[in-house]
Amino acid sequence: MSQSSRQVQTQAQQQVQTLSPQQILVVKLLELPTVELEERVRAELLDNPALEEGKDSSAAEETDEDYVADQDGERNTDDGEDISLGDYRTEDDIPDYKLQENNRSKEDKPEEIPFSDSVSFYETLREQLDMQQLTPDEKRLGEYLIGSLDDDGLLRKSTEALVDELAIYQGMDVSPRQLEHVLSVIQDFDPAGIGARSLQECLLLQIKRKENSPLKQIEYDIISKCCDEFTRKNKEKIIQKLGITEEQYDQAAAELIKLNPRPGSSLGETIGKNLQQIVPDFIVETEDDGTISLSLNNRNVPELRLSREFTEMLDEHTRNRANQSKESKDALMFLKQKVDAAQGFINAVKQRQQTLLSTMQAIIDLQRPFFQEGDESLLRPMILKDVAERARLDISTVSRVSNSKYVQTNYGIYSLKFFFSDGYTTENGEELSVREIRRILKECVDSEDKAKPYTDDELADMLKEKGYPIARRTVAKYRQQLNIPVARLRR
Repeated sequence: MSQSSRQVQTQAQQQVQTLSPQQILVVKLLELPTVELEERVRAELLDNPALEEGKDSSAAEETDEDYVADQDGERNTDDGEDISLGDYRTEDDIPDYKLQENNRSKEDKPEEIPFSDSVSFYETLREQLDMQQLTPDEKRLGEYLIGSLDDDGLLRKSTEALVDELAIYQGMDVSPRQLEHVLSVIQDFDPAGIGARSLQECLLLQIKRKENSPLKQIEYDIISKCCDEFTRKNKEKIIQKLGITEEQYDQAAAELIKLNPRPGSSLGETIGKNLQQIVPDFIVETEDDGTISLSLNNRNVPELRLSREFTEMLDEHTRNRANQSKESKDALMFLKQKVDAAQGFINAVKQRQQTLLSTMQAIIDLQRPFFQEGDESLLRPMILKDVAERARLDISTVSRVSNSKYVQTNYGIYSLKFFFSDGYTTENGEELSVREIRRILKECVDSEDKAKPYTDDELADMLKEKGYPIARRTVAKYRQQLNIPVARLRR
């Protein structure tokens, strides 16, 4: 019996939400911190000739950079004075140092972040690679291995995986023996332990570089034969297994804890004269009377306006549209696209500033006691939904604003994520931040007898006595978040 198939066409109604290019641009700009926004604006100025740097003289209202929002929602200029041209005919004639002075507030702001010429972690290793006597293929293999190291300076990939990657992505037919040879060369680089494939190998590489001594051999035996026992601080088992005295173990252990399990961290992500510091996206200042003022840190972000030359050319082509050649129509289309893109970018930047200010103001309103006193214990439980409802924004928008953003306060610079935490209700009905419970847990651990540290069950009982009936597994979770090891490892 033959089988037949047929196609059936049906209709279905489906609701699909699509974002316009302008909405996508706003979302992308919203995620950028201040430094990256400056780079993005500079790139757009180079890419779009219809966009230029400077304040739009036709704008009657103030821009978001020109005001400070205080706790009552009022907006004032930074110094309360209008910037006057004085003896200068146009803004273009004003020297840069004058403009910088006008952008400063009454009190000195922290210096801008120093960006220095720096050498990356991987470039440092490549410089050492160039000094080796290697064939071109071996050097190419060495560069790939260096690029495969993680931030700790360790090689987490297996030999088989690396051989396959080299064949697929680099077109190199490498044997495991060749890979091991080049890797051994890299493992001789500074700092000691670089290129190791495990913590055990990393420590052994560092021990090998020490001067020969009886203690060195004991250190080597401990790591090579009893590494798991050493990480678990099982002293008695190591002494019994290696047949050494307690004094010999104590001397060797004192030297072993000086080794660096993360040799890449000693180089850092970059090596230079200055480390790159954090640039705050917001500046929150608290006065003696409790008044809180908020402003965006847009000092290095240039103001944007449409190019007058481009807009005049567009108006001229639009007026003469009736008698235009093909070349003129193409020119009109080009001008219109560039002007529309420039205006869209300006609007997106302004919308970003308004959204950032609304979000930060909502955080200030919800965490006002902290901004007035600077005491972390005054931080109340707060989640993205709380801020979104107060700022009248979507939760996803608040999440984007909070990511990778920092605020400078009278008490230091904080990540916006610092102000978010879940809540917990005590037996008395009091709502506490999880951060407060973790603080109390840390105080309990700090005050314990190090010879007999508290177990998680004992910590749970202590917290219960203080009015926080938390389960043992919750105590273990908070302890791990605080990077506090188990009781056996705290001795």
